[in-house]
Amino acid sequence: MKSGTDRRGNTSSWRLSVAPMLDWTDRHCRYLHRLLSRHARLYTEMVTTGALLHGDVTRHLLFSAEEHPVALQLGGSEPADLAQCARLAERWGYDEVNLNCGCPSERVQRGAFGACLMHEPQLVADCVKAMADAVSVPVTVKHRIGIGRDERYAFVRDFVGTVAEAGCRVFIVHARNAWLEGLSPKENREIPPLRYDVARQLKADFPALTIVVNGGLDSDAAVQAQLDAGLDGVMVGRAAYHNPWWLAGWDARYFGAAPSTLTHEAVEEAMVRYMEREAAAHGTPWYAIARHMLGLRHGLPGARRWRQVWSDHRLKHLPAAEVMALARAARAETIAA
Repeated sequence: MKSGTDRRGNTSSWRLSVAPMLDWTDRHCRYLHRLLSRHARLYTEMVTTGALLHGDVTRHLLFSAEEHPVALQLGGSEPADLAQCARLAERWGYDEVNLNCGCPSERVQRGAFGACLMHEPQLVADCVKAMADAVSVPVTVKHRIGIGRDERYAFVRDFVGTVAEAGCRVFIVHARNAWLEGLSPKENREIPPLRYDVARQLKADFPALTIVVNGGLDSDAAVQAQLDAGLDGVMVGRAAYHNPWWLAGWDARYFGAAPSTLTHEAVEEAMVRYMEREAAAHGTPWYAIARHMLGLRHGLPGARRWRQVWSDHRLKHLPAAEVMALARAARAETIAA
């Protein structure tokens, strides 16, 4: 595979990516993000091996061709099951398979995967090797920097070293510990302190690996600081979801592309066309898609009124194009008032 491109010739650098986020980064959300950035890597929500091996494969793996480069994140801990799911991912056309070793939720812990896998680096290595042997696309790992209150650097260093020996070349480092008791998943994204220096030390100790940092990065200044520090990439989470227009500047700033000529209106119209396409092809209601673009005008005059119209349940019976017209009219009235 040519370095820097995926098998379709798309940019596959991990320089900027949008994190996998449960209930948020479904294929409709990713379609919006791809409209805004051609080059950022996009990740699915975490999909468990059980859901793929015993559930509706199409529902979990269907995506639009426009989404490339796109990665499937898997949750699981059985090497054979993960290998089979990796094969499914490659068959469906995903550009990467990512193993979740960072989710701290109790449900995930009961399934013996997610962050608790960091206690078993050799098992993670076995999982990675099984997946890498099964597919030709990159197999990557997303993990925390520690478990509980143990902040010893040696813990995460040895984890990365063991998994790298199994063939993993890309590590996405959420720069917080995962506290497996006493905190909700939301609190685990906010309370354990951010320690970006740990990701930087991993890069210094493993210069041949691709080290991507994740956690609390919500501005170009914050992103650039990590890239300037020598890290290979930055993964952005909720800041990208709540303010998707931020992505419109990424290609020029981080991938050397020409400045974007996108307008908010053009993106909204493209999303309405997508809503119409999805309704015709799959019966998807427009509001299941529109929920992901409510932050599109974040910080702009009239954004609140525009958002209220798009999220008004009383309008669900109307075609998406009519709702767009109402939202635009309501925003214009607010600005003029």
